[in-house]
Formats: sequence, structure tokens, C-alpha cells
Amino acid sequence: MPDALDSENLREALAYYDSWLAFNQHYRRIPGVQVAVYAGDAVALSSAYGLADVEQGTELTESHLFRIASHSKTFTATAVLQLAEQGRLRLDDKAGLHVTEIVGTSLGELTLRELLAHAGGVTRDSPEADWWQLATAFPDREELLAVLRAESSAVLTENDRFKYSNIGYGLLGLVVEAASGTPYNSYVQTAIVDKLGLSGLGPELDPNRSAEYAAGYSSLSYADERVPIDHVDTRALASATGFFGNAHDLVTYFSAHFPGDDRLLTDNSKREMQHPLWQTTEEDWPRYGLGLQVSKVGKRKVFGHGGGYPGHITRSLVDGEQRIAVSVLTNAIDGPAAGLAEALLKLIDLAGSEERGTGRTWPASRAGSRISGASVTSSCSAAASTRSTRAHRTLPPNRSRSRPTATPCASPAARATVRTASTTATTSRRTVRSSRSAAPAACSRARSTVSRFRTGCVPCSHDHSRGAPVPAAGVRAKPGTAVARAAAVAGRAVDHGVRRQAGRADRVLDADRGW
Repeated sequence: MPDALDSENLREALAYYDSWLAFNQHYRRIPGVQVAVYAGDAVALSSAYGLADVEQGTELTESHLFRIASHSKTFTATAVLQLAEQGRLRLDDKAGLHVTEIVGTSLGELTLRELLAHAGGVTRDSPEADWWQLATAFPDREELLAVLRAESSAVLTENDRFKYSNIGYGLLGLVVEAASGTPYNSYVQTAIVDKLGLSGLGPELDPNRSAEYAAGYSSLSYADERVPIDHVDTRALASATGFFGNAHDLVTYFSAHFPGDDRLLTDNSKREMQHPLWQTTEEDWPRYGLGLQVSKVGKRKVFGHGGGYPGHITRSLVDGEQRIAVSVLTNAIDGPAAGLAEALLKLIDLAGSEERGTGRTWPASRAGSRISGASVTSSCSAAASTRSTRAHRTLPPNRSRSRPTATPCASPAARATVRTASTTATTSRRTVRSSRSAAPAACSRARSTVSRFRTGCVPCSHDHSRGAPVPAAGVRAKPGTAVARAAAVAGRAVDHGVRRQAGRADRVLDADRGW
């Protein structure tokens, strides 16, 4: 059992985190960032920075709703485990036992456990998955069943390796319907969302609350201005990617997955969900359990999930042993939600890395600690904790090219780190411009495609990379086309020019690996 959180360390870390997020939202030109932190037995921080609607100049608030996409898989897995506890199904049941329309097919022979762990070898989205580009509607129940019956949907032998699948979780939604006797959306709303008393979460786009949603935006990789992206209904794939929410209610939901909390599941079921099963890359971490990604941030083992939806990138991380949960929601397809979420845990670790005492000093070698490409220092923390952070929220709109003033820092080494990060960002922008010049026709065509579909580049319904998704992995274009080549050029420029030089070499697996 790790040491309990020190309340003073937590207070200082949260104070710095608040101002650091405000700075990063503006510096990285993210339209809006919403964040919440649950610590101990309550929400310790709930804040919003930037704009919910750039065109209208609408300030983002803590109550605005985001499409949290593949976070939906955690709700689906929770529902399946609830039904297992009630004796309505078993994790080793074959899917065809509950969804009789697929009896006798390859996918009908898969167990619920295999589907929950992405171990069934199921196609990610099917060959016809243009709904991610909003070119077609998401599949309804009959269209999903047609995909499930197709033999081509079984692309790997079960239990061969991890193979991420939205279609597999669509099938689990049908299982929940059959076992519970109610539609999927109704079951999770009643048994999970309403049970926790959360009004800021829901399983699918609610047209009656359209004014509450933050607008989503495309990437800046292919154009100087972002393009707003429409919200759409995910229909039969709600169990894979339909959920909406705000950060406050999302961390409250994850608090129900802390040990000793029996509001949704027993500890035994929670341990089964959180157990790291399959490696998702060639490295040992991250791994995937049953509806949850399990990873490491420093020495912490955390669980959670990400979400990538047209115009929204989101990430949640949970340290159940120390009872900390953080959710970061961004309304841009290149929003660095993962790095911003990890930064909170790193800040808490930094705050607790030395014993408290009067006149404490830090060695120069430790004066600056880079967290997601920015400088986080002990000397800055004390200053930030006494500085009003609300002033950061009146920064100019994101489209402005004016730079914010960085938080003053007493450490020369930290200031040097900030200068290095700034130089790295400048180099990256020059690299992107150079790559565009090398392939003007390809980039022009890519931009026109982005505008036509009103999206950035969204291949998936989650954000499982160790940073924001690299655009090259996200373009749904045929290999070898001008669009695909332009995406690859710009994506490599962003990846190598920003994250690799910043020491965060992102790993984005191709669609065949399921990420």
C-alpha cells in the first residue's frame, strides 16, 4: 500500500497545475481544456480554460459537455461485470448465447471476456468505417449485425494478441441489452449514471442539451485555422464510443472504481477489470484489462481510458491505491489530453519527492522537471500557489498568435528549460512548413479533404498513445493517395519536431494493431 497523499503537497501541486494548464491551453493554441481532479473523497479541482465555441467567443465552463468517446468502453465493461454479479451472464459465455442473430458465426463463438479484453481478433471498425470522417452515419443495429455476421470481421485468431475493436464493443452492447432486457443506453443510464447521481454524463448525444456541448475542432496540422466539427449520434456503437460528459462527473464516476467503494461493483470485479492482461505495444506497458487501459506514470500503476472523437480528445487516469483520479477533456482533435493528465501525477510526485523543512533548497540538476514539454519546478510551485490563477482565463482567443507571458521562475535552469522548449516548438513549426513546401499539391488536397468532411483526422474512438494522436495515423484515405502522403509528411514533422525532441516519443500503432 503506497503512502497516503500529503494534503499540503496536494494543495501545492493542484495550485501549480491550475496555472500550468491555463498557460498550456493558450500556448498550444487548444480551443478549450476542461479538467477535474478527484482526491480522497471529493473533487479537489474542477476548472475550464479557453473557449467552448471559438466562432461565438463562448467561454468554456466546468459544466460544458464533451464527447468522451472510448471512455464508453469502461461503462460497458462495468455493465457486463454488474450483470455477471447478478448471475445474468458469465464472462466465459459465448457471445452467441446472448445475441442469437450471430449463432454459428466466428464472432458468435467468442467469449465475453475475450471481447472485453480486445483479445477476440475482431476487426477494428470494418472495411466500411467512413463514419469516423462523418461521410456516412454510424451503423444502426441491423447494420452492426451485418458486420458481426461477416466472416471477414474475424481478422485474427482469438487470444493471439491485443487487437483493439470498436465492433467488438458494439457486440458487447447487444449482449448487455439481451441480458438486462432493456436497451443499452437505458441500462447504463439507470444502473451507472443515475445510480451515482451524475447529470453531466450520458451514453449518447442528447439533442435536448445541444447548447451544453463544447464545439469540436479539427487539427492545425494541415491549416492555419481550425474547422468546427458537427456532433453526431453513434447509434449502435454507443457502447464503444457514444458517451458524453464533463470532467467533474467523469472523475466522480471513476471514484466508484476505487477499492472499498461498492456503489457499482464489488472489489473482486474491480480487480478483474483493472488487472493488466495484454501488452498493447512491444513494450511491457501500457496493457489492457477488461475495459480499462493499465499503464505506468513514473512509479505509479494507473488505470483509465482515453477517448478520440471527431473534434474531441480526452484522457482519464486513476491511481486507485492513493485515491486520485484526473480527467482532461479537450475540444480539438490534436488536443494533448494524455500529457496534460499525466502531468498532474508527476507534479504530485515532484511535490512529495523531498521532505518538508524550512529553507529547503533544490539541486540545480533538479531545478527543472519537464512535464509534457513544459517546465515544472519546485521554485515555481511556491510562487504559483500564491498567485491568482483566474487571471489566466481572460487570455486572448486561441486564434490569436500573441504569446502569453510564462509564469516567472526563480530557477535559471528552469528558465533554460523553457527557452529550450520554445526553440523546439519553433523548429517544429519550421519543419511542418518545410514539409508542406516539399509536397504542396498533396497538402492542398489534404486540406480540402479536411474541409469537405469538416474534421481533422480521426481514425478511432480513443486516445491510447502516450501523448496526443499523431495526425498521420488518423487519415482515413487509401494508402498511397496524396491525402495519405500529406498526412504522413505532416504527421512525422509534428511527431519528430515536437514530441521526440521534447523527450516524449509518441508511439502510434497502425490500424492492424488495433490502436
